[in-house]
Amino acid sequence: MIETNYEWLLIGLIGGFLIDIIFGDPSNRYHPVSWSGILIGYFYKRFNNNQKLKSEKYEKFLGTVFAIIFVSLAWLLTQLLINILHHFFGIIVSAIAAALILKTTIAVKSMEQHVIKIVDALQLGDIVEARRSLSLIVRRDTLKLSKQYILSAAIECIGESTVDGIISPIFFYSLLGPPGSFAYRAVNTLDSMVGYTTDDYKNVGWMSAWLDTVFNYVPARITSYLMVISALIIGSDWKQSIKVLFRDHNNTVSPNAGYPMAAMAGALRIRLEKIGHYSLGENHEPLSIEKCWKAISIMKLTTILFIIVWTIPVILILYIVGWWKFLFGI
Repeated sequence: MIETNYEWLLIGLIGGFLIDIIFGDPSNRYHPVSWSGILIGYFYKRFNNNQKLKSEKYEKFLGTVFAIIFVSLAWLLTQLLINILHHFFGIIVSAIAAALILKTTIAVKSMEQHVIKIVDALQLGDIVEARRSLSLIVRRDTLKLSKQYILSAAIECIGESTVDGIISPIFFYSLLGPPGSFAYRAVNTLDSMVGYTTDDYKNVGWMSAWLDTVFNYVPARITSYLMVISALIIGSDWKQSIKVLFRDHNNTVSPNAGYPMAAMAGALRIRLEKIGHYSLGENHEPLSIEKCWKAISIMKLTTILFIIVWTIPVILILYIVGWWKFLFGI
């Protein structure tokens, strides 16, 4: 049996974060999450083309079975890969693999790049391009959005993506290592593709949506409070952030999304609104491009704080109790 230490997990954690910050995402052609999306799309396309399976009960059954198998395989295959690498190549190769796997599950730089495209278009007065760029990161119809609603949607997306695009993968990395972060990304990819409340997916995608809600429950709440601390550190309105967080976090249909978005709205002293759905915060200050940049700063600082106050301590504690040896020491 090879002794499993915790250092490779810490190196993988810091390495994955730095790789993402510096390089961002590779093209979809080389991205494992994109491959997962292709597989999901293939399954559901075949399912939708089979009219014999069109019943509410059977849709839910197939959607549940596929979601559970898909997420379980994502975890098991990653677990197997790490165990093989650790046994035959040692902790250095394991650390590199951990960094690369974690990187594929987080999207700090990618989120920033999307916002830059939206902001650049707005600064050039090209609202059509701003709407098109926004449509790549939100589910709502962007065709008729004004500049103010574009800015609102972008900041909302920064807040929500801080959870499902950054903190949640790192959260599960701290508990289960690289397999945990990759399994979470499988859940989130399923939800983004079929976990909608539309007629097409309300049955077949209900398990995907439910899993995403469960997996993000704790990270969403931790993130929102760390956003308050981040607001304090960078000089934003942390008191307003707490106020809006407590008051408005239930305004969204999602039990999780309202937490980070409300904390962000309060910190920036703005109102975030999705027409006909929800409103978060107050119009103490106008929406602006500068608010987008401050939201990005809060996103980055929240991530760093989470790594320091949660992830590293949890990895060390689990090492002390023998958890990592149990998972990867065979």
